[in-house]
Amino acid sequence: MSLKYVKRLLEPKEIADMIPVSEEVKAVKKRRDREIKNIFTGESDKFLLIIGPCSADNETAVLDYMSRLAKVQEEVKDKILMIPRIYTNKPRTTGEGYKGMVHQPDPEKGSDLVAGIKAIRSLHIKAAEETGFTCADEMLYPENFAYLDDILSYVAIGARSVENQQHRLTCSGLEIPVGMKNPTSGDISVMLNAIRAAQIGHNFIFRGFETKTQGNPFAHGIMRGFVDQYGRNFPNYHFEDLLHLIQRYNERGLEHPSIIIDTNHSNSNKMYLEQPRIAHEIIRNMNYDSMIKKHVKGLMVESYIEGGRQEIGNGTYGKSITDPCLSFEDTHKMVIELAEKL
Repeated sequence: MSLKYVKRLLEPKEIADMIPVSEEVKAVKKRRDREIKNIFTGESDKFLLIIGPCSADNETAVLDYMSRLAKVQEEVKDKILMIPRIYTNKPRTTGEGYKGMVHQPDPEKGSDLVAGIKAIRSLHIKAAEETGFTCADEMLYPENFAYLDDILSYVAIGARSVENQQHRLTCSGLEIPVGMKNPTSGDISVMLNAIRAAQIGHNFIFRGFETKTQGNPFAHGIMRGFVDQYGRNFPNYHFEDLLHLIQRYNERGLEHPSIIIDTNHSNSNKMYLEQPRIAHEIIRNMNYDSMIKKHVKGLMVESYIEGGRQEIGNGTYGKSITDPCLSFEDTHKMVIELAEKL
């Protein structure tokens, strides 16, 4: 076999002992987990914003961004609950390019997964300590979730991972909400099958053990648009799309049938400045139709300090090195306007 073992990774307990979560942060997570779940059950009518950089590439800039976001959260706390995106695992279509902080703690240096695992845990903990936010991350490698399971409040499964059996079964053991994106093809039956798989219990192999799960009732769908057979982007956040998904949800009898809408990716035709317009359209549809209002629980927004994107090494502080993001100034304006209309 040509596979070469480079070095042994530390076990999750070893990493947790090195970089522990304080009792204060544990209390913050417990409170926020409850608040977030109450939105999915309908006990709370607050609106979720899963918001932040496309990729968390720089600890200082990410924490700076989140400190600014915390002030905005205070302004809209009666209407909106924010879950900042600290995405430290980045899927790449061809496997090339920056794969996130877990691979490269410093984007300008080579891969170091041991240092990367320590860096992502440290960043998530610092975010909670300094801003009061417990955050979201994307599950690119299911086995890596164990390094962060005591600090995350939300997990997203990407469009390329949602059909994967290991992702689906691992999500059935999570105790926090997990968003399953529709695949890039747009086939929502794939997303609904993933949600069903995550909502029921399983026995399977995980990190060298036979494991058993009870199912996660807070697994739900994220609509992110789709790509047709010619590579063209199409949205799936419009009024008719949402009513159709709600009908399909009800036919399946899934628990807490909830929808998060990704305002970027194929929904924006990869035009990141369209995100505020899309967000406003969704709010208008919610205010027009009670079924949409009942089931749409929030939005996913890509936002950073500076708008747009840059190549690795260009050195603009707080600017994405993966997909382009909305500037913080434009984000602040959008969030305030959304809160006024909710």
